[in-house]
Amino acid sequence: MSDTHAQDHITDLFVIGGGINGCGIARDAVGRGLSVSLAEMKDLAWATSSASTKLFHGGLRYLEYFEFRLVREALIEREVLLKAMPHISWPMRFVLPFHKDMRFDSETPTSRLLTTVMPWMKGRRPAWLIRLGLFLYDSLGKRGILPGTAKLDLAADPAGRPLDPKFKTAFEYSDCWVEDARLVVLNARDAEARGAEIMTRTQVTGAQRHDDHWVISLRDLSTGETFERRARMLVNAGGPWVADVLRQKLGQNSRESVRLVRGSHIVVPKLFDHGRCYFFQGTDGRIIFAIPYEEDYTLIGTTDADHPDPETAPTCTPEEQEYLVKFASQYFASPISRDDIVWTYSGVRPLYDDGASSATAATREYVLTLDDSAAPLLNVFGGKITTYRKLAEAALEKIGTVFPDLKDDWTAGVALPGGDFAVGDVAKLTAKLAQDYPFLSPYATRRLIRAYGTEAWDVLGDATSAADLGQDFGATITARELDWTIAHEWVRAGEDFLWRRTKLGLRLSEDQRAAVDSYIRAQLAGPAA
Repeated sequence: MSDTHAQDHITDLFVIGGGINGCGIARDAVGRGLSVSLAEMKDLAWATSSASTKLFHGGLRYLEYFEFRLVREALIEREVLLKAMPHISWPMRFVLPFHKDMRFDSETPTSRLLTTVMPWMKGRRPAWLIRLGLFLYDSLGKRGILPGTAKLDLAADPAGRPLDPKFKTAFEYSDCWVEDARLVVLNARDAEARGAEIMTRTQVTGAQRHDDHWVISLRDLSTGETFERRARMLVNAGGPWVADVLRQKLGQNSRESVRLVRGSHIVVPKLFDHGRCYFFQGTDGRIIFAIPYEEDYTLIGTTDADHPDPETAPTCTPEEQEYLVKFASQYFASPISRDDIVWTYSGVRPLYDDGASSATAATREYVLTLDDSAAPLLNVFGGKITTYRKLAEAALEKIGTVFPDLKDDWTAGVALPGGDFAVGDVAKLTAKLAQDYPFLSPYATRRLIRAYGTEAWDVLGDATSAADLGQDFGATITARELDWTIAHEWVRAGEDFLWRRTKLGLRLSEDQRAAVDSYIRAQLAGPAA
């Protein structure tokens, strides 16, 4: 489409924001027959959607806030999502060690209730309550793939070996891992394959209503070029910037706002050899996870702290690092220190501002508001990665009031790119890739299947030797893979590939990371004149 034609053409839907909610809505909408354009001011998933704890989970601790609807929806969604993306998501067992000193967050409804009726508990979280919570967790959702809760003797179970011997008993339950940034990219790819226009590094500088449609002003941040798009309806999925977009870019007066909550994580060398995750409860009532990460590391997080504004880049502060180190060290037999940290990351959750007194207590429910003027506007507040598909369906229900002839819900059970195989067939697919490309290392084979699924064969193409894959950048990264992600996954800089499409930046030196970035930029620049 030429720029002239694009400026005259009116699409049905224009989506602001290339995080999981924006890309999920774009995919769902274009699959129902709407024409869709999406603009992301930086890289896909560059903010909140690549900084999660990487879990598809019901949110066990949300039960203490009585958020039963949210938990039930998320629990049911786990297996729906797992079947659609078995390459980037997989089942995981969570080990919850128990000790009598565990405490509630004092601000939860459950804590206040028990303090009233059982004051002698003095804020302790009893074993019977944990068992009740896990019973609800097993019962609220429909489990077909994921096993239920079990009780562990930590003196006999391998999960007890890395822990302080004071922990004798644990409970084990199921949730799922997900590669969050890849989830966003795959939704965007599927949306584009169905006809959506996906524009990255494209900033919305303003939008105005013109009779029955919006005129959106845009700037290509790579070239500086300015241009316009027109759309019958606008979706504001700006994440942490949703309120800023609403007021500053769209000029709308609204009382709706978000509460920005920073969640920080640390990554340390692998602390245990099994593939299960730990769910740790603190004496302050908070919880953290310790999760097997990228085969050779352990991911620990997260914190909950109010964040000043979206323009302040979130970082894992020294205080947060110390908090996570001390929290985890209360559980492990060998304490960790800040010297063990190899990487940190931090993201800002844009929670709907419900007036909660603490960041931890703020609701994780999503809120959708529709301004159904002649040129309608839908604003997306809050949400969590596990329920992104349900949020998109709820958004399309509201969008359907503007476009009444929409097709029905369709995304449940429809595989994302590369995910067209059974949940239990990862090992079989990995073995097939190793057979077809015997020059790959076992690690490379596992990594490629986990990243690309059945599309790993498209990435490797007709290669019959390692040399056919081009330059080797280290950590199994080759020129052929980089070329494929440039062509198919909107990779425009080294950080896009090394810290979002993958986490291979962990395995490279500074010089190697610079070489990846230089190669990508050179490929985009094209042959020298």
